[in-house]
Amino acid sequence: MRKTHAILVYIALMTLIVVASNFLVQFPLNATVVGINLADLLTWGAFTYPVAFLVTDLTNRQFGPSAARRVVFAGFVVGVGISFFTSVPRIAIASGTAYLVGQLLDIAVFNRLRRLAWWRAPLAGSLIGSVLDTAIFFSLAFAAAFVFIGPNDDFALGAAPILGVLSTEAPRWISWAIGDFSVKMLVGLVMLLPYGALMSVLKPMPAAAAKG
Repeated sequence: MRKTHAILVYIALMTLIVVASNFLVQFPLNATVVGINLADLLTWGAFTYPVAFLVTDLTNRQFGPSAARRVVFAGFVVGVGISFFTSVPRIAIASGTAYLVGQLLDIAVFNRLRRLAWWRAPLAGSLIGSVLDTAIFFSLAFAAAFVFIGPNDDFALGAAPILGVLSTEAPRWISWAIGDFSVKMLVGLVMLLPYGALMSVLKPMPAAAAKG
């Protein structure tokens, strides 16, 4: 009963993060850092979405990979459902695929490193998962090669200085991907704080490290 209740709490948290991220992605981050206009690169959703890795890692730590996958799949159903109602099918497909692959990779990496120093598993899992998540989403959503999923976005494919400040030009979606991944790295590091603080409270159950 305790395990079922806890997993339902994790599912509720994951759902909240997915819903919040889908809402906040509508709002650009109006700020400038070292000459870079962040409104051209980031939305507030970029800051909430990486918290999903914390939820996944806490579930994995406490109950193991099988429970973590259930939480991830619940978030996937909610995320894809919302995306199909709020965006074009190509973005929905890219978002759902990136989320699912990135989170499942995080689970695999975390489980492999869980017996090492406490910070290695959550940090490596979230960063490696974020690399794949970012690459999959922005490639599927905007790269010209994936036009078979849906129409290309001419603005995203238009050449512009990387990050809006470098002399080298690239399709705008490349700068968006760089900005997004930078935020995921930053949030991933910050999330070590609540993860470390909760370690003494959310202790692993005996079967948590078993392969699922």
